Amino acid sequence: MTDFTADSPAALGYRMPPEWAPHEATWLSWPRRDGISFPHAYEEVIPAFVQMIDALRDSEKVRINVIDRDHEDEVRFFLKEIDTHHVEFFYIPTNEPWCRDHGPIFVKRETEPRLAIIDWNYNAWGGKYPPFDLDEVVPTRIAEQFKLPVYYPKLVLEGGSIDVNGAGDVLSTRSCLLNRNRNPDHSPEQIEQALRDYLGVSQILWLEGGIEGDDTDGHIDNLARFVAPNVVVTAVEANEEDANHEPLRANLSLLKKMQSSNGSKLTILTLQMPPRIERDDRRLPASYANFYIGNRVILLPAFNANTDEKAAVTLKKCFPDRKIVPIDCRNLVWGLGAFHCLTQQQPQ
Repeated sequence: MTDFTADSPAALGYRMPPEWAPHEATWLSWPRRDGISFPHAYEEVIPAFVQMIDALRDSEKVRINVIDRDHEDEVRFFLKEIDTHHVEFFYIPTNEPWCRDHGPIFVKRETEPRLAIIDWNYNAWGGKYPPFDLDEVVPTRIAEQFKLPVYYPKLVLEGGSIDVNGAGDVLSTRSCLLNRNRNPDHSPEQIEQALRDYLGVSQILWLEGGIEGDDTDGHIDNLARFVAPNVVVTAVEANEEDANHEPLRANLSLLKKMQSSNGSKLTILTLQMPPRIERDDRRLPASYANFYIGNRVILLPAFNANTDEKAAVTLKKCFPDRKIVPIDCRNLVWGLGAFHCLTQQQPQ
């Protein structure tokens, strides 16, 4: 039996559901024109946001954080060509749009209150992109809107650094979650215990490094994702000359040796990396692993490459009852993220 700390969310019966469990809503934080994520490219990324919201129309509600009424009006203008009956706005200002990382981690249990929010500390990926004061308080602001209990681990963690299967396991990377720019005063053992206590998991499955161009120090959602309790899809790079070949090969090797907490070996499916994408002489972290699982759809980052269709076929095998929706992310990935980075699910 997992040793949860007394009075922790896990000891009280809370668990983080897997992303494929039913959602009440998907949360987004709309970007700011004066933000740093899309330098001189704000208008270029709007089509991807609009297509993402439209694709979720028959799947679930979309709840969007905006600065104020003027910001809401601007977003409504961009969405004027689509049906927005499923869209709700919240005046919760943010610095940047990466809701996966600054947004709430929702946990769930069978008794009331059924939902709670985990508000991890947030420092913009190791203090790389100040200011982040608005982003840091988003989970508590959302909890106030819905009158949900909030738990504070007092540890830095971004949502993109973890992926759970709902059956006791969480995937993460040592290069990110154990990085000294996150929690320098905590040991790996203390961080592992916090994951157990606040996510309700029993086993942490550690991978190593991330892909070239990823400024998060190796978020798991660019590398490997659970698609079922014992099934993982993981990114691979066939070109041995590519900088991503070796770290992705090493992660695949680790996954092949792993077992889920129920003792079963993991089934591993692979997602070939898209061709190299550069902008302003910088490699961008394009990855099909940054897909988002909605109730009825899978939002798949697409890059106008022959590997797009192969990724869609793989994910269709994983989610035969969900529609695969490829959306061009060549402009969006200039902000160094894609659909999973932009979204955060609220369980039903």
